[in-house]
This record gives sequence, C-alpha cells and structure tokens, in this order.
Amino acid sequence: MNELNWIVDWPQYIPELLPGLWIALGLTAVSCTLGYLLGFVLALLAEARSKTLRLISLVIVELGRGIPVLVLLFIIYQGLPQFGILLSSTPSAILAITFSAAGYSSEMIRAGLNAVPKGQFEAASSLSMSMRDTYRFIIVPQAARISIPPLVNLTIIMFQITSLTTLIAVPEIMQRANIIGSATFEYMSVYTAAAVLYLALTLPGAYLSSRLERRIGGARRRAKKPAPPALSTASSGSFG
Repeated sequence: MNELNWIVDWPQYIPELLPGLWIALGLTAVSCTLGYLLGFVLALLAEARSKTLRLISLVIVELGRGIPVLVLLFIIYQGLPQFGILLSSTPSAILAITFSAAGYSSEMIRAGLNAVPKGQFEAASSLSMSMRDTYRFIIVPQAARISIPPLVNLTIIMFQITSLTTLIAVPEIMQRANIIGSATFEYMSVYTAAAVLYLALTLPGAYLSSRLERRIGGARRRAKKPAPPALSTASSGSFG
C-alpha cells in the first residue's frame, strides 16, 4: 500500500514548487511579449514590397519554427560562449523562447492581417488616411480579433516549454521538482504536484482560447451573413 501514498502525499509539495511556478510564468510573460512584438514586425516585413525585407522575414521565421527550443537553449547557453558571448541561464532561456515564439506568432499574425478584407485599405485610401493610420486604426484592430485565439494557444505551449529550461539550470517548476525528488526520493508525489501546477494554468487557458474562437467565429459569420432584403414603403404600396 505504501506505493499508493503519493495519491494523498502530493499536495504537500505544492508550496515548495510555487516559487518555480512564478519563474515559469515570468519567463512566459517576458518571452511571449517580446516574441509577439517581433512576430508582428516579421509579419509586416513579410508583406513588404522589398524582396530583401521579405527574405529576411522568411529566414527568421523559418529558423524560429524549424529549430527546436531545446536546441536553441543549448546554442545560446553553451554555444555562444565559444564566441565570447556569456549569458546566464535565465537570459538564455528568454532569448530561446522569444525566438521560437516570434517564428510561430508571425505566421498567426500574418494570417490575421491577410484575413482583413482588401476593401478596408481602399476605404482608408478614399479617406486620405496614411498607411500608418490605416494599420493602426483599421487593419490591426480587426486582425487582432482573429489572431488572439491562436496566440493564446501558443502562450500555453510556451508556458509548457519553460519546463525544458531545467536543462540549463533555470529554477522553474521542473528544476525545483528534480531537486526535491532527489532529496526525498518521493518522485511520484513531487512530479504529480508539478503536473497539477501545469494543469492549473493550461486547462483554463485552453478553455479561454476555445471561448474566444467560438465568439470571434460567430461574430465573423454574422458579419458575412447577408441582410434580408427590405421592402420599401413605395414598393409595398405598389402591391396593394
């Protein structure tokens, strides 16, 4: 029966793992904020007239999407010191996750921008709005509504990815769980507590994302639905 003690013992390790949760949340917040800002810039560059800018955007996006975060972590943390660039574990983790988040978010933001009807640009041009104001007041607000649900999903994934940073000694949830497990040998209890902490954040986040998708999807369908033809008073009178 001792093998089943972890079922009731795991809650006691939650307080010891909480400092790691705050670090994981901090990593996620900083990396996603920087990554999404860079992703927005890359999305704009991908639509630029200059072939050079489009190529730069393409290369950065494909590298961010194509290189696993774990490989990025080791390139930055252990590879860059060979060139005299020394970064501690936390900045290395932020750079790696930011680069990956930028690559993935760029395509999501770009899809949102492309989903805005081209007539919006023509309408803004007819009002003599500058391209900057057109994007600021018309295009970006509409694209944001479309891009937010997938970006919420991406944020959840980036939060889960912070667990990889334990391999470069970032004191997040898994790093603390490994230390506690090595000291107590209660691995099942400790890792169950860690799993509960991740679920406590990811499940509400997934629910929020699905609600946003349904809400925005419903609003878009209603916007596209043609209004029923209304009979004018004059036309209705002609039938009388």
